[in-house]
Amino acid sequence: MPDAADDAVYYVISDLHIGGDEQLEHVEFLDELLAFLERLETTDEDAELLINGDAFGLWEFTGIDGPEKFDILVEKYPELFEQLRATGEAIPITLLPGNHDHELAAYDEYVEWFAEYNVDLVQAESITRPVGDRTIWFEHGHQQDPNNRIEDFGNPNASPLGYYYNTLVTSRAGQLSDRGRFNWLKDVQAVTPTERMPNWLVSKYFYREMNPLIRYAIIPFLFLFNVSAVLAILAGLDLAGIWSLPVNQTEAFLGQFGQAGATVYLILSVNVAVAGLLLIVGIPVSLLIRDVRKTIDRFGIFETELTVNPDEPYTDAARAVFDERPETAIYCYGHTHRPRTTELDGRLLVNTGTWLKRLHRRDVIAGRLPPVFYPSYQLCAVRIAAEDEGVVVDYQGIDKPNPSAEELTRTERLLTLGREPDPSLPDRQVVTPEDD
Repeated sequence: MPDAADDAVYYVISDLHIGGDEQLEHVEFLDELLAFLERLETTDEDAELLINGDAFGLWEFTGIDGPEKFDILVEKYPELFEQLRATGEAIPITLLPGNHDHELAAYDEYVEWFAEYNVDLVQAESITRPVGDRTIWFEHGHQQDPNNRIEDFGNPNASPLGYYYNTLVTSRAGQLSDRGRFNWLKDVQAVTPTERMPNWLVSKYFYREMNPLIRYAIIPFLFLFNVSAVLAILAGLDLAGIWSLPVNQTEAFLGQFGQAGATVYLILSVNVAVAGLLLIVGIPVSLLIRDVRKTIDRFGIFETELTVNPDEPYTDAARAVFDERPETAIYCYGHTHRPRTTELDGRLLVNTGTWLKRLHRRDVIAGRLPPVFYPSYQLCAVRIAAEDEGVVVDYQGIDKPNPSAEELTRTERLLTLGREPDPSLPDRQVVTPEDD
């Protein structure tokens, strides 16, 4: 009789971040999640669903404490919990805590309450599952992130740096989002890595919140800034009597177009004057800033900032697991919101991505305008199973139209024409059997 592990199929999702204050309570992928769970309810596979951390945004509930948050979740998302109950009657559902829902590991009541909906909450940092004659290691991944590591796992008062960021920034964004011209601030939790936050805020202010008259008045200057900087240098050479040919040629060329040419010449002249002033002031200032940054780096003042290497900690952690447990074929984690696979010594690191929006930075085609952040969805479930060729990892995409059309202005699309992102999920991967 074949080993049950030979037939086992695992579906893995993570980083749903369901719940939070005010605008954060809206789950834009709820229909897709319900349909996915309904499909698993009718599967004829020997399947198990693993929700690998951050299913819920408990950190983002700041008005209530502790287990009371469970009642809010059930009240806000009754369809989801009823579907979990139905799916859990057909296949096992296992839930691991992440950092955003670390409280699930801190209160034993959660285990009993989730069990009522046929969800097995495992209050542990990691679990393993057999697949063929190998095993899979599952963990959310926040324990490898120094800003979100829970040193005393299961302590309800644990509060790493990431906790304060989410309670003070993310939750506050959910409370304030609907006050803007457009309801965009709630997407703050989709901004990764965190160092992109200032650029994202500047971008959304410029393209969404800024008074349109001001925006359209300064776009020509910012768009032409690179050209203006060059012309400012040439104008300086002309004033110094070193080289006047480019300036004379520009005047002669634009003079052919009458009033239109005169208007363009006026715009360029103003831009050149401003660009020249910025160059005069900016060069010494930039040198000073660069020197200050080098000094700060030498002293390591900002070594504990939120920005961390998104890959290296997981490679190191996976290597340690593979060395200690040679039977492990796959190290499966989430947390970083980047769906990807990485081969390591014949094994695989598998990141399950996120069901939140992903934001893809694109610089404009010219000038010094703020970058544009294209939103997209890469909803997926990772399917892991043993097949004849080995342990197979397959990303199953779940269709959801990208929100670019309604969330990007015409200006943003024009300024990044030809630079639209085309995100894709990783290809099918196989961990082949080890040689005897």
